[in-house]
Amino acid sequence: MKPLVLAIALALAMPIAASAQAPVPQATTAAPATPAWVQKSNGDAQVLIAAQAQFQPEGFSFFGIPGYDDKVSDLGPDNGKRFRAAMAEAKSALQAKLQAERDPNVRQDLQIMIHAADESVAGSALNERLLLPWADVPQLVFSGMQGLLSDQTPPERRARALDRLKAYVGMAPGTTPVTDLAKARYTERAGDKALLRPTKLEVEQALGNVDTYIAGIGKLFAKYDIQGAQPALDAMARQLKDYQAWARTTVLPEARTDARLPPELYAFQLKQYGIDIDPQLLIDRAQVEFMETRAAMAQLAPLVAKAKGLHGIEDGDYIGVIRALKKDTIPNDRLEARYRTVIDAIDPIIRDRGIVDVPKRPMVMRLGSEAESASQPAPHFLPAPLVGNTGQQGQFVLPVSVPNPDGSALQYDDFNFESAAWTLSAHEGRPGHELQFTAMVERGISLARTLFAFNSVNVEGWALYAEAEMVPYEPLDGQMIALQLRLLRGARAVLDPMLNLGLIDREGARRVLEDEVGVSPAMAKQKLDRYMFNAPGQAGSYFYGYSRILQLRMDTELALGAKFSRLEFNNFLLDQGLLPPDLLAKAVEEEFIPAHK
Repeated sequence: MKPLVLAIALALAMPIAASAQAPVPQATTAAPATPAWVQKSNGDAQVLIAAQAQFQPEGFSFFGIPGYDDKVSDLGPDNGKRFRAAMAEAKSALQAKLQAERDPNVRQDLQIMIHAADESVAGSALNERLLLPWADVPQLVFSGMQGLLSDQTPPERRARALDRLKAYVGMAPGTTPVTDLAKARYTERAGDKALLRPTKLEVEQALGNVDTYIAGIGKLFAKYDIQGAQPALDAMARQLKDYQAWARTTVLPEARTDARLPPELYAFQLKQYGIDIDPQLLIDRAQVEFMETRAAMAQLAPLVAKAKGLHGIEDGDYIGVIRALKKDTIPNDRLEARYRTVIDAIDPIIRDRGIVDVPKRPMVMRLGSEAESASQPAPHFLPAPLVGNTGQQGQFVLPVSVPNPDGSALQYDDFNFESAAWTLSAHEGRPGHELQFTAMVERGISLARTLFAFNSVNVEGWALYAEAEMVPYEPLDGQMIALQLRLLRGARAVLDPMLNLGLIDREGARRVLEDEVGVSPAMAKQKLDRYMFNAPGQAGSYFYGYSRILQLRMDTELALGAKFSRLEFNNFLLDQGLLPPDLLAKAVEEEFIPAHK
């Protein structure tokens, strides 16, 4: 199981996750008046929230849903069976609401939630049938504590962090240490040798991260001055160390060396992330993208070399150009400030070129802590609460290293140089993730189109499209790195399915990433871990989502001709929340195009 906060950072689909029904969320102070249909839809959404949040309350708490700040994931006996029963009951209630509803927007949201319920049940049953249930509990606990102990969380909610920690360690009334529950769930099914064990790579990495998570949680409690936490912190450290020792002697010896998933499970993973085409077709399309992007980089390379005064590089040697650009390293203590100069330059370009509407307030960017880098060793965006937001902003988080299982760390050279700041800021910041999630708060988009339509294709597709919108206005060296990252997205959509289908091995995939794409060993390790056990199937969602938006835009330009407005089109896409590609295309065809003809 993956904690939801990590899943969000990876732009994963919402995992299963309320006891008492939460109140209908109110409009935030920054949002306009919430349309009546959104209020109605948000009321309906409480049915599904109530069904899911008792199983993973941390995720709903992270998004600002009230009532779950002191609750923790349910790893109790028969949790899968109980989850599926709760979802069946919720689906029945939603279907009844659909029968009586006449508003087309609310009906669409109800259909989104019914589909989400069906997918959750299917995923739960499939995982239970095929996988031995092993949980990286230290990561789960860190993720749950980080979700509360954050600048994005109001102080009155941070105060509940100690209650959550006590629930994790069994010090709250009626609770059992989450480590004991996780061990019990593994042990009770370990005798079934047909169940797929976790991979040796992921278990070793999880064991290597335990000390980092323990230290990271302690630092969070100290930073926010949570009083009276030491007994619970001491209990947590003992339990996580005990869990580490248990996993080393019980889980690791049985861990599998072949990271491939059963074809049935991998196909479902792709579907969950929003990739609705055959893996081989995804590979075929992404190979064309890879080759075309590589050719464009070879054409741009001599222009960049001339502009930057790079010598001794042959024409077309884009890898040589990238490695030369990386030598302009920004020290860690100046990384935020140097990124800020680029971030401040991007907003005026977006406004002047009429790309999309952006807020007037500055974007938040910071470096990741050691524990954050262990939990999510890739640049990512942490959204602010979607519900009850009183002005909190999301954060663009930039890690500086990738942990090894032995406790050492590989250092990135992929993000800490000037040329990389342009496209990375466009992707994680504006007009990418930061703007997308800000729009969901400030434009009053329904919970169905945020929480329950959420998948990687609709999130990462927009972010990669946002990168492409900015490329023409960036300096040549910034354009080169933008193309390099687009090349990486093409490589991902080839390598992830090839690794999981047994068409390439890890060493062959590493060679492509380092020698053909030009990423560092740290970046290559992070990507390969992602493809093989952190999030198999997710990596292709960038390219696929981007290609679907490009196709939709071309269709719209052809339909409207001279009446097409990029600004209005991009704003309309943001107004739809996180609709999957088919529903987004339907909205454009039935609403946007007729309104502009």
